[in-house]
Amino acid sequence: MKTVLCYGDSLTWGYDAETLGRHALEDRWPSVLQKALGPQVQVIAEGLNGRTTAYDDHLADCDRNGARILPTILHTHGPLDLVILMLGANDMKPVIAGTAFGAVQGMERLVELVRHHAWSFGDEDGPEILIVSPPALCETANTAFAAMFSGGVAQSAMLATLYADLADEKDCGFFDAGSVARTTPLDGVHLDAENTRAIGRGIEPVVRMMLGL
Repeated sequence: MKTVLCYGDSLTWGYDAETLGRHALEDRWPSVLQKALGPQVQVIAEGLNGRTTAYDDHLADCDRNGARILPTILHTHGPLDLVILMLGANDMKPVIAGTAFGAVQGMERLVELVRHHAWSFGDEDGPEILIVSPPALCETANTAFAAMFSGGVAQSAMLATLYADLADEKDCGFFDAGSVARTTPLDGVHLDAENTRAIGRGIEPVVRMMLGL
């Protein structure tokens, strides 16, 4: 059996901007991917609201620094065949990083952590890595989110190109989630049920290729 880790933020957790709750399990993109791939693959959803690539959020009641937590998560779920990294949207907050370049630097750190992880099972090669750029932020009338992500619409629009370049440089797979999904104007950041399902469907062929299925 192949094992895939989906390491992400609220877009992976399944935050629903309409209900302020969580999308149904079957609507979250890792679940859609799991169903499409079938029982020969285990897809692990590891999403946390507010998670950044590699930056501290001093206002949070949990550790949202993706780089600090990732080694523990890798040990928890190893051995792994593929790690999907879909982070960067929260880096757009001015209090976190505020720039697409900051997110790219954080994503590069995550890639290096996976590549140089001390795996428990003597797997020197380690898993394949798929970098996924989240859908760009959009304009919203939600004043709280608009202020929280001030400047993020323009910066997040750069992520796909910069992540693609990083993936090429680091010999990782790449998928632009913005090619199949759009953020909701309800808060400018999150996805409705159809758009999170679309990521699961869109990413499937890339995952199949990387797993050799």
